[in-house]
This record gives sequence, structure tokens and C-alpha cells, in this order.
Amino acid sequence: MLARLAAQRLAEIRHSIGGFPQVSRSSSTALNYHLNSPDNNPDLPWEFTETNMKKVAKVIEVPPIRVYEVATFYSMFNRSKVGKYHLLVCGTTPCMIRGSREIEGALLKHLGVKRNEVTKDGLFSVGEMECMGCCVNAPMITVADYSNGAEGYTYNYYEDLTPKRAIEIVEAFRRGEKPQRGTQNPERQNSGPQGGNTTLLGEPKPAPCRDLDAC
Repeated sequence: MLARLAAQRLAEIRHSIGGFPQVSRSSSTALNYHLNSPDNNPDLPWEFTETNMKKVAKVIEVPPIRVYEVATFYSMFNRSKVGKYHLLVCGTTPCMIRGSREIEGALLKHLGVKRNEVTKDGLFSVGEMECMGCCVNAPMITVADYSNGAEGYTYNYYEDLTPKRAIEIVEAFRRGEKPQRGTQNPERQNSGPQGGNTTLLGEPKPAPCRDLDAC
């Protein structure tokens, strides 16, 4: 991999990490390698395989375990090939209770792959991700869209999903469309309550008296 990095890029990486203290180099360089991924794979993000992680560690002069920690913690780094549209299903409790396992099962069956496999046409892969912070709109998936290259990718949430709607989103991407992001529930606006507000419909009342002796 190092031989394939342009000399100028390698010099830029070494220059950028020079501004970081030794204890922070692992995180800075993981990002550098992600940004420089077109040198290694013009269409998809660079793979953090065990061999490549050791090469990263050599450049930044840190133990390989430090690079491994970063590469395995952040979902933006892939340790195996992913599709141009990488679908990540939330697997945390709120989404699971609301049906994320059924959504994942529907996606895998529709695409004919197992988790972390890529479809034969290279378009899609399905993985799992822990809490994405949209529990109020569970269940949800995120789609990492690499169709414009590793540096031009987008990362969007699709919330309030059903298995049927998840498949419709996949087919929209297949047609080259950009499905509406956010909630897929027509009765909800953003993360507001379904059907509209049921409280705070008028002027809020003043705070209650907190001095019991004065009340």
C-alpha cells in the first residue's frame, strides 16, 4: 500500500501528523488515510485490513494496536469491502424493539447477501451499527453513499422504517435516485410526535411556587 501512495501524499501525511503529540497520532492518521483512500481504491474507501493497519502504524510510528482501536471503533472505516451503498441497520434496543431485525432480514433477503457481504453488482452491502441517536424515530438505518467516490460520499439517516419501505429505498438508489432523508412516516414532522402536538398547545403556565412556606 505504501508503494501506491504518491510521494507527495505521503509527505503531506507525515507533515500533518507532525503537529500531533505522540499519544494522538493514531486518530489523526486514521483520518488521513481515509481522506487519501482514492490513492488506494478510486471508488470505495480504503480497507483497514490487518496488513494495511500495520503499514499505517509504521508510517505514524505507533503500535499497531492503536490503529486497530481507531479502525474498529469508527464506522467510517471499513475492514472489508463494502458496496457503493452501504446500508447500516441500527441494532440498539429501541430500534430492535421497533423492528430493526425484521428490516435487516428483509434487506438481506431482498439483496441475496449475508451481513457484511457485497452484492454481485457491487452496489449494496448491509451491516450493523450501534445507536445512531435517533431513538425517537426508531427503527432506522443509515446509508453511506460512495457512488461519488470516497471523498464525495454522503451519510444519511432514514427513520421510522418498515421492511417494505427499506426495500423501496434500496430500489430507489438502484435507479440512481436520492430518496427523501429523515422520517419516512408521513404523519410525523422531523422528530415531532405522530399526528401533531398533544401538549404545549397554548401559552405555558408560570413555574409553580417552590417556597412551601410562601404558598
